[in-house]
Amino acid sequence: MKSSLTSFNSHPYLAIHAVLLVFLFSLSLKYAAAAAFHGNETYKLALLGFKSQITEDPLRVFASWNKSVHFCRWTGVKCGPRQERVISLNLIGLSVAGIISGRLGNLSLLSSLDLAENSFHDEIPPHLSRLTRLQYLNLSFNYLKGEIPVNLSHWVNLESLVLDHNSLVGHIPYQVGSLTKLMKLYLKNNNLTGIFPGSIGNLTSLEELYLSYNNLEGELPASSARMAKLRLLGLSVNSLSGEFPPSLYNLSSLELIALSFNNFSGNLRSDLGHYFPNLQRLYLANCQFIGSIPSSLSNASKLLQLDFPENNFTGNIPKGFGNLRNLWWFYVWRNHLGYGKHDDLDFVKYLTNCSSLQTLHFGDNQFVGTLPQSTVNLSSQLQRLLIFGNRIGGGIPREISNLVNLNVLDLGNNNFTGNLTELVYLYLPRNKLEVNIPSTLGNCNRLLRLDISDNHLTGTIPQQLIALSHLTKIYAFYNSLTGPLPVYIGTIPDLEDLQDLQSLDLSLNNLSGPIPHFIANLTSLHSLNLSFNNLEGEVPVTGIFSNLSADVLVGNSKLCGGIQEMHLRPCVYQETQKTRKKNVLPLKYILTIVFAASFSILALLVVFFCWRRKLKGQPEPEDRSDSARFYPNFSYEELRFATGGFSSENLIGSGSFGTVYKGTFTSDGMVVAVKVLNLQHQGASKSFTAECQALRNIRHRNLVKVISAYSSSDFKGNDFKALVFQFMPNGNLDG
Repeated sequence: MKSSLTSFNSHPYLAIHAVLLVFLFSLSLKYAAAAAFHGNETYKLALLGFKSQITEDPLRVFASWNKSVHFCRWTGVKCGPRQERVISLNLIGLSVAGIISGRLGNLSLLSSLDLAENSFHDEIPPHLSRLTRLQYLNLSFNYLKGEIPVNLSHWVNLESLVLDHNSLVGHIPYQVGSLTKLMKLYLKNNNLTGIFPGSIGNLTSLEELYLSYNNLEGELPASSARMAKLRLLGLSVNSLSGEFPPSLYNLSSLELIALSFNNFSGNLRSDLGHYFPNLQRLYLANCQFIGSIPSSLSNASKLLQLDFPENNFTGNIPKGFGNLRNLWWFYVWRNHLGYGKHDDLDFVKYLTNCSSLQTLHFGDNQFVGTLPQSTVNLSSQLQRLLIFGNRIGGGIPREISNLVNLNVLDLGNNNFTGNLTELVYLYLPRNKLEVNIPSTLGNCNRLLRLDISDNHLTGTIPQQLIALSHLTKIYAFYNSLTGPLPVYIGTIPDLEDLQDLQSLDLSLNNLSGPIPHFIANLTSLHSLNLSFNNLEGEVPVTGIFSNLSADVLVGNSKLCGGIQEMHLRPCVYQETQKTRKKNVLPLKYILTIVFAASFSILALLVVFFCWRRKLKGQPEPEDRSDSARFYPNFSYEELRFATGGFSSENLIGSGSFGTVYKGTFTSDGMVVAVKVLNLQHQGASKSFTAECQALRNIRHRNLVKVISAYSSSDFKGNDFKALVFQFMPNGNLDG
């Protein structure tokens, strides 16, 4: 100890040095604490700034965002394990609405930001570019507008950029090529325009690229051939042109190629299948390709789905496709396939090797010959077989009933012959069938489903039809059927034969008379539509009628009664003759009653007519039923896909009550006009009902006709109403 003191005394600079070190150490601790406090305060203020821009919080997500709780424990906030620094903000699907605050750019260590599936609007704040450590950004399924920020090049560590299902406009920024670590780029379902930036080829780590449902044009740049890791490519529903993109032939890792609904041209290379050994899904619908379907695709043994409808392919379907053992979806309808020879359908025999096949659709082509007996040996998993619109003749193999999972069989517009008494499903919609519904349908004892909608059938509904004990669905809407609904066959117990009936749609006809009360006793019935007829009398209140919306009976002005929610007029009953005789009084009593009640009757009449006048002046309540899909089963998803996401490319026009789009249903190739009602406009819902009423009996070659209607909600739960019309190039649906 003494020696130490001696040392300090002999070397005083050592003491000064030690004191200085202690001072600097304490000073550094002070500054570190101050910096930590300042950093914490910066993060908290950034989060509170974000909260201040929130306008709707129905789930009370931000209830925990207060000073009494540390911000690392706020809902959706995640901090790092060592420091109190925010590294993740996740508020996906919490129904939050507002503006994304640029103050989030102060969360300097943020690596993940997920605000998807909410109702954020306005633009993406450019200050987010300060998040240089960001690896994951998801703002999809919101209402964001404006352009993609050009300073996104600062996100040098970004691996996933997900901005789909918004309303973004403008070009894809050239600076996107700076995101060299990017593995996922989702920009689909926006309103992006312009051409692909050549810099996209710099994204050599990219595995998933989805740009569908935009307005992109031009060709895929040659530089995209450098994206060797790309597995999923979605470019459908744009305005791309040129041949099948040559740059794709270098991308052997591709598992999905979706190019449908573009403006391509030319042939597909005959060796196409050799370049994509990992390909599972190939979508080329409505691309204007010509020539033969490459037989080399049979070498892409992992193929699950081939979707080639609405092109100009010729020749035949390669027999080698039978080697695609995993194939479950094969669509080639509306092309020019077939040589017009009797062996055109030989390919069906080879497709029996596709043991996973669920959907086979080669309708609207030029195939001739007879349906091969091998058809009955197709996959036991087959659910949809559609071969309408060809020149196929002969009989229908009886053993087709062995396809136990088949739920759609469409053989329409061919040359089939033979007996149909063993028929299970009969689909003949949207044809030109005339005269009466044949009573001999009653001989089809195994018939489960009958669809004869949208034809020109007249006369009454045969009583024999109701005798079909297994019948579950009847669709006969949009015809010219007349007369009363069948009441029963034979004795009352025979009504039990209808207990399997699940759906009955007789709308848009001229049926008259009362609604048979036995319909209320059909315990399996869950879908009923009798709208736009001339039915009259009392509406039952039991069974299915106890929970119906007004839509299913609208357009029958003579109906009365029913449950209160239908808003029908009350029924007025007349006394029977027997009751009147029982109540006959002597003349002197009658005269006394007449004179005494005359003034009362007059007063009642005055009150009655005043009430009637007031009633006529009141607007009918608008239908707000969310379940009123009372026409053919077009879903919102089908309408959206058919119109390319209601894109401006398919816009036909607009009127006072809605906007009209051209659409194509991929299920059968039907081209339609879809009128989307503007429900913000007063009276749009009434226009919806009025147009159905006005068009139900109109059949004229120069007038568009209503095919269907949809009344429910969109993907985000908003009310959505649309009318589907036959498409006419010069038709006018403004209204």
